[in-house]
Order: sequence, then C-alpha cells, then structure tokens
Amino acid sequence: MVRLKLRVGRRTGLSNANFMLQIQDVSKRFNKDRLALDQVSLEQQGGQIFGVLGPNGAGKTTLLRILCTLLRADHGSVRIAGFDVARQAQEVRRHIGVLNADMGLYSRLSGRENLQFFASMYDLTQCADRIDALCKLLQIGSWIDQHVGGYSTGMRQKINIARALIHAPRVLILDEASNGLDVMARRALVEAARSHAQEGNLVLYSTHVMTEAEALCDRVAILIEGRIVAQGETKALIAQHGNTNLEDAFVQIANQSTQILQAGSTSTKKASDL
Repeated sequence: MVRLKLRVGRRTGLSNANFMLQIQDVSKRFNKDRLALDQVSLEQQGGQIFGVLGPNGAGKTTLLRILCTLLRADHGSVRIAGFDVARQAQEVRRHIGVLNADMGLYSRLSGRENLQFFASMYDLTQCADRIDALCKLLQIGSWIDQHVGGYSTGMRQKINIARALIHAPRVLILDEASNGLDVMARRALVEAARSHAQEGNLVLYSTHVMTEAEALCDRVAILIEGRIVAQGETKALIAQHGNTNLEDAFVQIANQSTQILQAGSTSTKKASDL
C-alpha cells in the first residue's frame, strides 16, 4: 500500500482527549412531524475508519450535512478537530474533506488544473508535490493533463478523491462515495481511505453496502429514525448479536430497534390522548 504523507501547516483545536469528532445531543427537526435527528452523541478519535450506517430516511445525510457546516443543528453541539461547527465554521471547513457521488469538476479544465484550483481555495499555491503524491496513491496516469470533459466516471471520481484529500484534512467524509464506480476506481477509493486513516486522521464512511462497510470500517454506528441504536467495533458488534456478517447484524438491529421505537411512539401518543 502506498502511504500518502501530506503535511500541511495547520492548527487544530484538539483537546488532550484527541477526539477528531465530538457530537453531543444533536437534534434536528425539519417540521412539526419530522424529527430527523434525536439527541445523537458520538466521540471518535483519529486513526480509524468509522462507518455511519442506516436505511434511507434514518438521518445519515442530515448528520453529515451538519458536520459539513451545510445545516445547523437545532440543539446540541458538534466539534471537528476541536473546532465548533456552528461558531467556527470556517476553521471546520479547512479541516474536513468531503466526497460524495455527485461532486462536479470543471469540464474545460484538465484534472491537474482542477486540483490546482481547489488547492488554491485552501491557500495552497505550491501544490505540485502534493498532486504528484496523490496521483501515485490513486494510480492517476498522464490523463490528468487531459480535459475532464472526456473522462470516464471512474476517472472523474479519482480526481474528486484527490480533490477531497488535496489539503490533508483531519476528517475525511465519504458519503456514498463508491456509488457507480468500477472495480479499479472503488479500489482506489478504499486505498485512499485506509492510507488517510493510517496517517492519524478520521475517515467517516457512509454506505448502504454492508459488505463494503464490514471490510473497511474499524467501528460503526447504526442510525434508525434519527437515533443511534448501536455502535462499537465492527467485529464485536457482529458477534454481540450472534451474527457472522455485518449485513445480518444490521438487519437484526434495524428490525428490533424499529419495533421498539414504534412501540414507544404508540405509547406516548396514547398517553397524550388521555
């Protein structure tokens, strides 16, 4: 495995506990009837890949948008690399890298020119060595100097992976980033995630593919109806629920949690009607 060593002069606000991510009692409601997140709390250190799992509508996207400073929580607090997401959003943005399946590139520029442009947004004007290191990690060939408009989906996503890593973020957020990728592009994504975590950073990995999460994630959290219903080391979580793989454990936890939450909701409604 290629080890990517990119050192950017950067200040963090980390405490002695060295938590890259601290989420405390975060809630988010979109309207009277829809509570997207309900008192979510997490603390995660660097040096690992942490999976954020859940069915559609569980609150994963809402949570990740809060982490990316795109949404504000109604209640609670979030700190990334020691910086408060609500009060220090600009610092947070300097310390996160984001990759999803829908990120765009400038088609009239080459891949290299795209990376140079995005590096300039972080005041990285001397980035040639950094781009070369990313090309080696991601096996980006001479096509980096061709216009992006002629790229395949896999080629585009490799450039987007490099874009997310260009400033050596302390927290890398991968949101369904492997959707639509071929085998080689998916492998490049996995290699980049592992390499980045091994450098002491935190990688947040959101996916619906349980086999992918099981193979890649050191720890996982499962969100159901806006609440974290289970979290822990991936292998331990599987064994704890008497399963042999993460998909079976996920389905079991999701079904049991949904039943419990629905029963509690029914009881609350009956009590309010009395």
